[in-house]
Amino acid sequence: MHKVSFIGGGNMAGAIIGGLIASGTQPTDIEVVEINADARGQLAARFGVVTHSDLSQARLHALIVLAVKPQSLPEVAASLAPRLAGHLVVSIAAGVRVADLGRWLGGYTRIVRAMPNTPALVQAGVAGLFASSAVNQDSRSQAEAVLRAVGGVVWVEDEPQLDAVTAVSGSGPAYVFYFLESLEAAAVAQGLAPATARQLALQTFFGAAKLALESGEEPAVLRQRVTSRGGTTERGIAALEAAAVKQAIGQAVAAASRRSAELGDELGRLA
Repeated sequence: MHKVSFIGGGNMAGAIIGGLIASGTQPTDIEVVEINADARGQLAARFGVVTHSDLSQARLHALIVLAVKPQSLPEVAASLAPRLAGHLVVSIAAGVRVADLGRWLGGYTRIVRAMPNTPALVQAGVAGLFASSAVNQDSRSQAEAVLRAVGGVVWVEDEPQLDAVTAVSGSGPAYVFYFLESLEAAAVAQGLAPATARQLALQTFFGAAKLALESGEEPAVLRQRVTSRGGTTERGIAALEAAAVKQAIGQAVAAASRRSAELGDELGRLA
Protein backbone atom coordinates (compact mmCIF):
# COMPACT_ATOMS: atom_id res chain seq x y z
CA MET A 1 0.00 0.00 0.00
CA HIS A 2 1.21 3.50 -0.83
CA LYS A 3 1.57 6.19 1.79
CA VAL A 4 -1.74 7.91 2.52
CA SER A 5 -2.77 11.33 3.79
CA PHE A 6 -6.19 11.68 5.41
CA ILE A 7 -7.81 15.10 5.59
CA GLY A 8 -10.30 14.61 8.38
CA GLY A 9 -10.05 12.05 11.16
CA GLY A 10 -13.62 11.07 12.03
CA ASN A 11 -15.11 7.62 12.52
CA MET A 12 -14.95 6.53 8.89
CA ALA A 13 -11.37 7.73 8.48
CA GLY A 14 -10.46 5.90 11.69
CA ALA A 15 -12.08 2.71 10.39
CA ILE A 16 -10.15 2.89 7.11
CA ILE A 17 -6.89 3.67 8.92
CA GLY A 18 -7.40 0.63 11.16
CA GLY A 19 -8.13 -1.52 8.13
CA LEU A 20 -5.05 -0.30 6.28
CA ILE A 21 -2.79 -1.02 9.24
CA ALA A 22 -4.35 -4.46 9.69
CA SER A 23 -3.61 -5.05 5.99
CA GLY A 24 0.07 -4.24 6.45
CA THR A 25 0.43 -0.48 6.00
CA GLN A 26 2.95 1.01 8.41
CA PRO A 27 1.41 3.58 10.80
CA THR A 28 4.22 6.01 9.97
CA ASP A 29 3.13 5.89 6.31
CA ILE A 30 -0.22 7.41 7.27
CA GLU A 31 -0.75 11.04 8.20
CA VAL A 32 -3.99 12.61 9.37
CA VAL A 33 -5.02 16.25 9.42
CA GLU A 34 -7.69 16.72 12.09
CA ILE A 35 -8.56 20.03 13.73
CA ASN A 36 -10.22 18.44 16.78
CA ALA A 37 -7.53 17.87 19.42
CA ASP A 38 -9.33 14.98 21.13
CA ALA A 39 -9.91 13.11 17.88
CA ARG A 40 -6.32 13.77 16.85
CA GLY A 41 -4.98 12.45 20.13
CA GLN A 42 -7.13 9.32 19.94
CA LEU A 43 -5.88 8.52 16.42
CA ALA A 44 -2.26 8.95 17.45
CA ALA A 45 -2.68 6.85 20.57
CA ARG A 46 -4.72 4.10 18.93
CA PHE A 47 -2.81 3.70 15.68
CA GLY A 48 0.53 5.48 16.03
CA VAL A 49 -0.11 7.51 12.88
CA VAL A 50 1.36 10.95 12.20
CA THR A 51 -1.16 13.70 13.02
CA HIS A 52 -1.40 17.41 12.25
CA SER A 53 -3.78 20.10 13.41
CA ASP A 54 -3.59 22.07 10.16
CA LEU A 55 -3.37 21.20 6.47
CA SER A 56 -0.34 23.44 6.05
CA GLN A 57 1.66 21.07 8.28
CA ALA A 58 0.94 17.98 6.17
CA ARG A 59 3.47 16.39 3.83
CA LEU A 60 0.65 15.28 1.51
CA HIS A 61 1.45 11.81 0.25
CA ALA A 62 0.62 10.79 -3.31
CA LEU A 63 -2.77 9.41 -2.22
CA ILE A 64 -5.06 11.80 -0.35
CA VAL A 65 -8.34 10.76 1.27
CA LEU A 66 -10.80 13.59 1.86
CA ALA A 67 -12.85 12.57 4.89
CA VAL A 68 -14.29 15.88 6.07
CA LYS A 69 -17.96 16.82 6.31
CA PRO A 70 -19.39 17.72 2.89
CA GLN A 71 -20.20 21.25 4.02
CA SER A 72 -16.53 21.80 4.93
CA LEU A 73 -15.18 20.55 1.62
CA PRO A 74 -15.16 23.82 -0.37
CA GLU A 75 -12.98 25.51 2.26
CA VAL A 76 -10.67 22.49 2.61
CA ALA A 77 -10.40 22.14 -1.17
CA ALA A 78 -9.41 25.81 -1.53
CA SER A 79 -6.51 25.23 0.88
CA LEU A 80 -5.54 21.97 -0.77
CA ALA A 81 -5.69 23.07 -4.42
CA PRO A 82 -2.38 24.98 -4.61
CA ARG A 83 -0.47 21.94 -3.30
CA LEU A 84 -1.81 19.33 -5.70
CA ALA A 85 0.65 18.04 -8.29
CA GLY A 86 -0.35 14.63 -9.61
CA HIS A 87 -1.85 13.46 -6.32
CA LEU A 88 -4.72 10.97 -6.39
CA VAL A 89 -7.65 12.43 -4.46
CA VAL A 90 -10.19 9.98 -3.01
CA SER A 91 -13.27 11.65 -1.56
CA ILE A 92 -15.56 9.87 0.88
CA ALA A 93 -17.61 13.03 1.49
CA ALA A 94 -21.20 11.91 1.01
CA GLY A 95 -23.07 13.48 -1.88
CA VAL A 96 -20.27 15.64 -3.29
CA ARG A 97 -19.95 15.07 -7.03
CA VAL A 98 -16.64 14.78 -8.82
CA ALA A 99 -17.28 17.86 -10.99
CA ASP A 100 -18.05 20.03 -7.96
CA LEU A 101 -15.02 18.81 -6.02
CA GLY A 102 -12.87 19.32 -9.09
CA ARG A 103 -14.15 22.87 -9.42
CA TRP A 104 -13.40 23.60 -5.75
CA LEU A 105 -9.92 22.16 -6.32
CA GLY A 106 -9.27 24.65 -9.11
CA GLY A 107 -10.04 22.35 -12.03
CA TYR A 108 -8.29 19.25 -10.69
CA THR A 109 -9.39 15.97 -12.30
CA ARG A 110 -7.51 13.06 -10.67
CA ILE A 111 -10.43 12.30 -8.37
CA VAL A 112 -12.14 9.10 -7.21
CA ARG A 113 -15.44 9.41 -5.37
CA ALA A 114 -16.29 6.68 -2.86
CA MET A 115 -19.47 5.89 -0.96
CA PRO A 116 -18.59 3.61 1.98
CA ASN A 117 -21.13 2.51 4.59
CA THR A 118 -21.10 2.25 8.38
CA PRO A 119 -20.31 -1.50 8.63
CA ALA A 120 -16.84 -0.38 7.56
CA LEU A 121 -16.47 0.43 11.27
CA VAL A 122 -16.21 -3.32 11.86
CA GLN A 123 -14.38 -4.00 8.57
CA ALA A 124 -17.53 -5.46 7.01
CA GLY A 125 -18.52 -2.58 4.76
CA VAL A 126 -19.09 -2.22 1.04
CA ALA A 127 -18.21 0.89 -0.96
CA GLY A 128 -19.34 2.17 -4.33
CA LEU A 129 -16.60 3.90 -6.35
CA PHE A 130 -16.61 6.20 -9.37
CA ALA A 131 -13.57 7.66 -11.09
CA SER A 132 -13.21 10.54 -13.49
CA SER A 133 -11.78 9.76 -16.93
CA ALA A 134 -8.48 11.33 -15.82
CA VAL A 135 -7.86 8.44 -13.39
CA ASN A 136 -5.92 5.55 -14.92
CA GLN A 137 -6.20 1.88 -13.98
CA ASP A 138 -3.23 1.93 -11.62
CA SER A 139 -4.75 4.82 -9.68
CA ARG A 140 -8.12 3.10 -9.62
CA SER A 141 -6.43 0.08 -8.09
CA GLN A 142 -4.81 2.28 -5.43
CA ALA A 143 -8.16 3.83 -4.51
CA GLU A 144 -9.79 0.40 -4.43
CA ALA A 145 -7.11 -0.95 -2.10
CA VAL A 146 -7.89 1.81 0.43
CA LEU A 147 -11.60 0.94 0.56
CA ARG A 148 -10.98 -2.82 0.42
CA ALA A 149 -9.25 -2.45 3.79
CA VAL A 150 -12.72 -2.19 5.35
CA GLY A 151 -14.86 -4.41 3.12
CA GLY A 152 -16.00 -5.01 -0.44
CA VAL A 153 -15.85 -2.63 -3.40
CA VAL A 154 -18.08 -2.11 -6.44
CA TRP A 155 -17.36 0.29 -9.32
CA VAL A 156 -20.04 2.20 -11.21
CA GLU A 157 -19.54 3.54 -14.73
CA ASP A 158 -21.85 6.53 -14.39
CA GLU A 159 -21.70 8.82 -11.37
CA PRO A 160 -25.51 9.12 -10.95
CA GLN A 161 -25.48 5.39 -10.15
CA LEU A 162 -23.84 6.35 -6.84
CA ASP A 163 -27.24 7.72 -5.83
CA ALA A 164 -28.57 4.17 -6.12
CA VAL A 165 -25.53 2.82 -4.26
CA THR A 166 -26.21 5.35 -1.50
CA ALA A 167 -29.86 4.29 -1.36
CA VAL A 168 -29.03 0.57 -1.15
CA SER A 169 -25.79 0.19 0.83
CA GLY A 170 -25.34 3.66 2.32
CA SER A 171 -28.84 3.81 3.80
CA GLY A 172 -29.20 0.02 3.79
CA PRO A 173 -27.83 -0.61 7.28
CA ALA A 174 -30.71 1.49 8.64
CA TYR A 175 -33.19 -0.71 6.74
CA VAL A 176 -31.56 -3.77 8.30
CA PHE A 177 -31.70 -2.24 11.79
CA TYR A 178 -35.37 -1.37 11.15
CA PHE A 179 -36.09 -4.99 10.25
CA LEU A 180 -34.17 -6.19 13.30
CA GLU A 181 -36.15 -3.83 15.54
CA SER A 182 -39.37 -5.20 14.09
CA LEU A 183 -38.34 -8.85 14.34
CA GLU A 184 -37.19 -8.36 17.93
CA ALA A 185 -40.43 -6.60 18.90
CA ALA A 186 -42.46 -9.36 17.24
CA ALA A 187 -40.52 -11.99 19.19
CA VAL A 188 -41.24 -10.19 22.46
CA ALA A 189 -44.92 -9.93 21.49
CA GLN A 190 -44.92 -13.72 21.14
CA GLY A 191 -43.79 -14.04 24.75
CA LEU A 192 -40.01 -14.34 24.45
CA ALA A 193 -37.74 -12.49 26.87
CA PRO A 194 -36.18 -9.32 25.35
CA ALA A 195 -32.62 -10.67 25.59
CA THR A 196 -33.66 -13.90 23.91
CA ALA A 197 -35.59 -12.01 21.23
CA ARG A 198 -32.56 -9.86 20.43
CA GLN A 199 -30.18 -12.80 20.24
CA LEU A 200 -32.53 -14.71 17.95
CA ALA A 201 -33.08 -11.73 15.65
CA LEU A 202 -29.42 -10.75 15.39
CA GLN A 203 -28.02 -14.23 14.95
CA THR A 204 -30.71 -15.20 12.44
CA PHE A 205 -30.00 -12.13 10.30
CA PHE A 206 -26.24 -12.58 10.54
CA GLY A 207 -26.45 -16.29 9.75
CA ALA A 208 -28.80 -15.84 6.81
CA ALA A 209 -26.60 -13.11 5.30
CA LYS A 210 -23.49 -15.27 5.81
CA LEU A 211 -25.20 -18.23 4.15
CA ALA A 212 -26.23 -16.07 1.19
CA LEU A 213 -22.71 -14.68 0.83
CA GLU A 214 -20.92 -18.00 1.08
CA SER A 215 -23.33 -20.18 -0.89
CA GLY A 216 -23.36 -17.88 -3.90
CA GLU A 217 -26.97 -18.83 -4.59
CA GLU A 218 -29.77 -16.43 -5.42
CA PRO A 219 -31.66 -15.20 -2.33
CA ALA A 220 -34.91 -16.32 -3.97
CA VAL A 221 -33.57 -19.88 -4.25
CA LEU A 222 -32.48 -19.88 -0.61
CA ARG A 223 -35.87 -18.54 0.43
CA GLN A 224 -37.71 -21.22 -1.52
CA ARG A 225 -35.55 -23.88 0.07
CA VAL A 226 -36.66 -22.78 3.54
CA THR A 227 -40.32 -22.47 2.51
CA SER A 228 -41.98 -25.86 2.79
CA ARG A 229 -45.45 -26.18 1.32
CA GLY A 230 -48.07 -25.80 4.00
CA GLY A 231 -45.45 -24.92 6.62
CA THR A 232 -44.82 -22.02 8.96
CA THR A 233 -42.49 -20.10 6.63
CA GLU A 234 -44.99 -20.21 3.78
CA ARG A 235 -47.61 -18.68 6.06
CA GLY A 236 -45.22 -15.97 7.23
CA ILE A 237 -44.10 -15.07 3.69
CA ALA A 238 -47.75 -14.89 2.62
CA ALA A 239 -48.35 -12.30 5.35
CA LEU A 240 -45.37 -10.25 4.12
CA GLU A 241 -46.65 -10.44 0.54
CA ALA A 242 -50.15 -9.37 1.65
CA ALA A 243 -48.61 -6.37 3.39
CA ALA A 244 -46.69 -5.45 0.18
CA VAL A 245 -43.38 -5.44 2.05
CA LYS A 246 -41.36 -6.02 -1.14
CA GLN A 247 -42.96 -3.00 -2.80
CA ALA A 248 -42.37 -0.90 0.32
CA ILE A 249 -38.66 -1.76 0.23
CA GLY A 250 -38.54 -0.70 -3.41
CA GLN A 251 -40.23 2.58 -2.53
CA ALA A 252 -37.75 3.18 0.30
CA VAL A 253 -34.75 2.69 -2.00
CA ALA A 254 -36.29 4.91 -4.70
CA ALA A 255 -37.01 7.66 -2.15
CA ALA A 256 -33.49 7.49 -0.73
CA SER A 257 -32.00 7.60 -4.24
CA ARG A 258 -34.02 10.71 -5.11
CA ARG A 259 -32.86 12.38 -1.90
CA SER A 260 -29.24 11.50 -2.69
CA ALA A 261 -29.57 13.28 -6.04
CA GLU A 262 -31.17 16.29 -4.34
CA LEU A 263 -28.33 16.48 -1.82
CA GLY A 264 -25.81 16.37 -4.66
CA ASP A 265 -27.56 19.36 -6.23
CA GLU A 266 -27.61 21.23 -2.90
CA LEU A 267 -23.95 20.56 -2.14
CA GLY A 268 -22.98 21.57 -5.66
CA ARG A 269 -24.29 25.05 -4.93
CA LEU A 270 -21.88 25.51 -2.02
CA ALA A 271 -18.85 27.79 -2.20
